Amino acid sequence: MPARLTIHSSQAALGDAVASSILDDIDRANDSRSRFLLGAPTGRTPRPILAALAKQLAARPRDLSRVTLVMMDEYLVPHDGKLAWASRDDDFGCHAYAWREYLPALNAALPRDARVKETSVWFPDPDDPDEYERRIADAGGVDFFLLASGASDGHVAFNQPGSRRDSLTRVVPLSEPTRRDNLATHPAFGSLENVPKFGVTVGIGTIASARSAAMVVWGAGKRETFRRLSATASYDPQWPATVIHEVPSGLIVADEDAAR
Repeated sequence: MPARLTIHSSQAALGDAVASSILDDIDRANDSRSRFLLGAPTGRTPRPILAALAKQLAARPRDLSRVTLVMMDEYLVPHDGKLAWASRDDDFGCHAYAWREYLPALNAALPRDARVKETSVWFPDPDDPDEYERRIADAGGVDFFLLASGASDGHVAFNQPGSRRDSLTRVVPLSEPTRRDNLATHPAFGSLENVPKFGVTVGIGTIASARSAAMVVWGAGKRETFRRLSATASYDPQWPATVIHEVPSGLIVADEDAAR
């Protein structure tokens, strides 16, 4: 079944709607004393949602102690003769993003015993990618995946065009269009040569196995993404963000600038 579509008047309105949906899902998990796994991207796309989460949690605190952040990917850099995670000290790294943006947005307004624990922020291990799949499955699966699409090639996490529908967590080379998107997100790289050439990422199959997901597209730069998502009702490997149509309860959330 193709994903449903909602269009909002602004980034802020979009952020409020998605944040409210996530917190409602967390409330339901808390009612049943269940763990809640939130699949989380980095970059520019989540920022309106993180701002709305911080605002809504300040207005009405919740217990987030059962929330686990299932981070989607991480850059890999050479270290001791192999590829390893980018450091939390590297501003471009997804580890740095989780500690700089996700945890403050979620935890700032909460008492310590209600916060997302640092040990509940997960990343795929490049030395054992299959372990991430086992860990997610053992925890009951991802409840909600927040998704973002590359503007130029439709990559989702680090799944490049051509990614198989059944792909799982793995180490991948990063294409030039993906690296150019990442350079736009992190101008501090300075030049394309400084953007890492490899990453570890969840797969298309990993994302599609979530119970629900929202593909978030906002801004004029995402109009091609919006057009591609709207023009199909199933996964198109040439635009990996179309995986949203494979999630059992999938939603495309756009603002008017992207949908125009």
